[in-house]
Amino acid sequence: MNYDVIVVGAGHAGCEAAYATSKLGKKTLLITINMNNIADMPCNPSIGGTAKGIVVREIDALGGLMGKVADKSHFQIKMLNNAKGPAVRSLRAQADKKIYPKVMLEYLTKEKNLTIKEGIVSNLIVENNYVKGVILENKEEYYSKVVILTTGTYLKSNILIGSTKKQEGPHGEKTSLFLSKNLKDLGFNIQRLKTGTPPRIKKDSIEFSKMQEEDGDRKLYTFSFDLEPSYKIDNQEKCYLLYTNENTHNIIKNNLDKSSMYGGFVEGIGPRYCPSIEDKIVRFSDKKRHQLFLEPESKYYDEWYLQGFSTSMPTFIQEQMVHSLKGLEKAKITKYAYAIEYDAIDPLQINNNLETKIINNLFTAGQINGTSGYEEAAAQGLIAGINASLKLDKKNPLVLKRSEAYIGVLIDDLITKGTNEPYRLLTSRAEFRLILRHDNADLRLRKIGYKVGLINEQQYQKVLKKEQDINNLLIYLKNNTTENINKKINSKSGKNSLYQVLKRPEINIYELIPNDLYENDVIEQVSLYVKYEGYINKMLKEVEKLNKLEKKQIPSDIDYDNVLNLASEAREKLKKIRPSTIAQASRISGVNPTDISILAIYLKKEYNK
Repeated sequence: MNYDVIVVGAGHAGCEAAYATSKLGKKTLLITINMNNIADMPCNPSIGGTAKGIVVREIDALGGLMGKVADKSHFQIKMLNNAKGPAVRSLRAQADKKIYPKVMLEYLTKEKNLTIKEGIVSNLIVENNYVKGVILENKEEYYSKVVILTTGTYLKSNILIGSTKKQEGPHGEKTSLFLSKNLKDLGFNIQRLKTGTPPRIKKDSIEFSKMQEEDGDRKLYTFSFDLEPSYKIDNQEKCYLLYTNENTHNIIKNNLDKSSMYGGFVEGIGPRYCPSIEDKIVRFSDKKRHQLFLEPESKYYDEWYLQGFSTSMPTFIQEQMVHSLKGLEKAKITKYAYAIEYDAIDPLQINNNLETKIINNLFTAGQINGTSGYEEAAAQGLIAGINASLKLDKKNPLVLKRSEAYIGVLIDDLITKGTNEPYRLLTSRAEFRLILRHDNADLRLRKIGYKVGLINEQQYQKVLKKEQDINNLLIYLKNNTTENINKKINSKSGKNSLYQVLKRPEINIYELIPNDLYENDVIEQVSLYVKYEGYINKMLKEVEKLNKLEKKQIPSDIDYDNVLNLASEAREKLKKIRPSTIAQASRISGVNPTDISILAIYLKKEYNK
């Protein structure tokens, strides 16, 4: 059969990609190994977290699904870093592992242009460097104009526990054995990566009284800008905090050679920012304890997730490790921890629209691009789906700038810096994080979602009204003074505008404005802008400089061998990555400011750019 788009893999990237293409009117086929594992959460069933929560808000602002699905399926939510500055605040929700995939599937099955099929893709159909479709392991062929690969950890994956290695996926399913070889034969550089997951503990074997309770926030939140909170604050599930101890560390140190990783059984490179517990013990040997969390996986399951205790130790060592923890002395392990290694492609072989440089009309998204995390995968899937549709419509691609979205930071990092370990998005990676906040994702991106076609008129008008209300409130603060409210705010400075008074850190905006005049999110935007105006304006000037460099295009046919005096490493990296702008070239590791100056002079001389 023929389709406009075929999406391979139905994890978080695949679901967003297929939803976007079908919503934008493209006949789409979504192929998954197992229908029961659509939007699966083989690791921690949480959505959001530091930086990641902002990504979920951005996905929703653009018209994606993750935020809405999380809002309809979580049983605890909180704002991380609430005591810190607005640039680092992010939502994190503990989703129900059973409900989340169910809600996602409900959204997908409503799309009339989307067909979902079980199968394992073994080969791509490629003609003259254009992808034409896929071949399944059962020899069935499906044709399309575009293919989006979102294979997650299923490319030639191995499950490792101690010295044992099984060729299977996270739940014991079949893995894709032939597709990565097919990609390698087509010219892709294949790398081996690793991630892992901790043991699951039976609830009635846990002594919660020995642990510290971790409640959800006493404030209602949503990831989505379109949904109202559907939960009650007092009905949130509790999570629990506990710590490793000296006994735990000794057990691990004495058995390091039995670990898959330290015993030499793992080929792949693991994530730096989500290491196994044995890796933590080795790398941070001066620490006497490490923080762990016990979190329920579902209201319908009797299993709890031991976050922070990922390991690839043999099962009998895992038993000792778990029983060494306070409150888990009698714990029953329902599922042992494991490491999983899998194939991924070199993200330097991807363009900024997530189309590959090797094969035309072939897009990739998620862990196949070297990332870790559900949120990073979903963001890439959404952008790949949007850009696949735009290409079919012969329109310019959507490329988010680093100053527009964390999604832009994520993709730019991948295609300019590459990665040899599972990439995780952090607030520290975003140089413009003060303007890429949790609270303003709709103001930054909803108009883009509307232009693309994933945001409807009602959603668009809502954000326009919000912008107008923000402007009106700013005018009100500038045009009114403290003359009549000095006593209320204990001001001794005489007649000042409310705008100036609000800059003081001790002044709360609610003391200055009439009650119920504006929505809380409007008031929050104005308060943050006024209090951080100096920092924001300074950052906007940096954005302006960056945007000037982004406008300086580098011709695709440039021969870097003709650019004299470039450093050897810079020439090599520029030839390999082939950046599209001077700004992108400046972010490549190994390309220094002198090289950029030489390149800029060459472009001006040869191309008048």
